[in-house]
Amino acid sequence: MGTDIYGFIEVRHPTAGEDWFEGEPWAMAMSLDLLHEGSDYAAFGCLFGVRDWLGWAPIAAERGLPADASESVRTDYENDARFDDVIHGCTWVSWAELRDLDMSVRPAARGMLEIHPRPWLIERYRIDDQWPDEVVEQYGIPPLGASPVEAPAGRWEAAGAVLEYGPVTRLDVLGPGTGWEHVFEVMRALAQRFGPDGVRLVAWFD
Repeated sequence: MGTDIYGFIEVRHPTAGEDWFEGEPWAMAMSLDLLHEGSDYAAFGCLFGVRDWLGWAPIAAERGLPADASESVRTDYENDARFDDVIHGCTWVSWAELRDLDMSVRPAARGMLEIHPRPWLIERYRIDDQWPDEVVEQYGIPPLGASPVEAPAGRWEAAGAVLEYGPVTRLDVLGPGTGWEHVFEVMRALAQRFGPDGVRLVAWFD
């Protein structure tokens, strides 16, 4: 069964905390599904420790729903949790944290192998110290070498499929072309008004 992400970008009113301020300090700004959709497990693991098959040290895992979450976000989460008992992994991350990420950080895995058996299909494998048996059986030993321990990054064709291997960094799973750049750009723009600690992404999974 697949895992999907749900969530919202929230912003904190600049004058929240002042004696005269009335209302909720945080407000929902945008639904995540307007900016990013799909089951992006490599990024889920990198950001939130969910479906972490590459072995990341996640940035913001299992923090729970913020105590001061806006009423609209809290209601949406509670409704999802009420009607779907597999909802899990609720957490949040601020733009200040995302802005300052070292995008060169790598997971525990040595690398990732992507196989494109058809143009619309991608199969991904975690690579550590040996090539997966099922890959070798179907496509043969990669031309990069009998072992991935010393193998360089590379791309090749075998048995009608395109295969590509290489190390993985945060930039690979969160950077341009992943869809997450849209989330980051919106949060960056909002931070010009609300400050880097006044913009956050609240997310949960099923």
